[in-house]
Amino acid sequence: MFGWEFPPHILGGLGTASYGMTKGLSQLEDMDITFCLPKLTGDEEQGFVKLVGMNNTPVVWKDLDYDYIKSRLGHLMDPQLYFDLRNHIYSDFSSIYTNDLGCISFSGKYPENIQEEINNYSIAAGVIARKEEYDIIHSHDWVTYPAGIHAKLVSGKPLVVHVHATDFDRSRGNVNPMVFNIEKNGMDYADHILCVSEHTRQTVINNYNQSPSKVSVLHNAVMPLSPEIEAIKPKKFEKDKLVTFLGRITLQKGPEYFVEAAALVLQRMKNVRFVMAGNGDMMNDMILLAAQKGIADRFHFPGFMRGKEVYEVFKASDVYVMPSVSEPFGISPLEAMQCNVPTIISKQSGCAEILSKCVKVDYWDISALADAIYGICSYPAFYEYLKEEGKKEVDEIKWEYVGEILNNKYKQIINRGA
Repeated sequence: MFGWEFPPHILGGLGTASYGMTKGLSQLEDMDITFCLPKLTGDEEQGFVKLVGMNNTPVVWKDLDYDYIKSRLGHLMDPQLYFDLRNHIYSDFSSIYTNDLGCISFSGKYPENIQEEINNYSIAAGVIARKEEYDIIHSHDWVTYPAGIHAKLVSGKPLVVHVHATDFDRSRGNVNPMVFNIEKNGMDYADHILCVSEHTRQTVINNYNQSPSKVSVLHNAVMPLSPEIEAIKPKKFEKDKLVTFLGRITLQKGPEYFVEAAALVLQRMKNVRFVMAGNGDMMNDMILLAAQKGIADRFHFPGFMRGKEVYEVFKASDVYVMPSVSEPFGISPLEAMQCNVPTIISKQSGCAEILSKCVKVDYWDISALADAIYGICSYPAFYEYLKEEGKKEVDEIKWEYVGEILNNKYKQIINRGA
């Protein structure tokens, strides 16, 4: 598997899904997983999966003649040349920066030079593809598709690309051509494409011209709460209800609809507070919008949260809201429902395909969103129903079930190739 995030160093749902999926797969007897990351720091949990850091993978022999390397490879690495260069990878030193051991440095994040890091990651993937024993290659999200293609060219093994989101989701249709081309190339090379929802599957078929027979849906799941998380005591406001938005404060997540709905709710009741937890390029705009609406004294912006902090916020909340404009799946509502929090999600989210014990509204319908928030905060019976039935529902959405489905899919792909 090629991935970009893994707990405890996660920046969004991709890392959470990667962890849950590998955990679920690891419970199968015939499964052995090597999970590659740009940067390995040493504090990741490794008891159930072998983690490999591309930042620890030598890709250059320092004693080779520089002119020879440059004459063979030029500025960018051509995957086909790996077949000619036996067991080691050589690169133009002017474009690849390595340490004394010949390893490439990675930020482990999503830097401005993300295209360079994607290219470097794919170079290291060529080394890994020669060293490891495996039957199938699985690339998580667009940043690792070039690595998956490279490993496939080196090994001849089948490639699965996993679409956790497309740039159509992230950009509200204002697609970045560079990202689109990487996504499209990965899908074209793939032997099979997994999507986190039917919504995403249709995007892949219609916007990336992929055959429907090549694309299937694999919904995400949620990890059971650990004893440490279970032990967290909710810190409720004495008189006020707490309504929470938690995620990246970006166009895709629809934060402005949350603020607009909050203003409508506060016209009807005063004993409610709103939390927008996270960060993103729209955060300052949302702070300004809350002030313009005259509700800044009822709004809190605690910033990005991870790990235990997330569950402390969930357990303090009376309502959780995910008003995403285009959400391929969305794991956070499942996590909130685990914590007995009544949840409102947009109909445009992938998790709406599998959840029934929550309220669903169109992301743009701020009146319906405000009514739902008001109803949960005002009617105890409605609150208790969503709280209890929601938890029962998500407790049966398990990664081990996802692992079984995925393992069967692997076998189909491998047997078809054979």
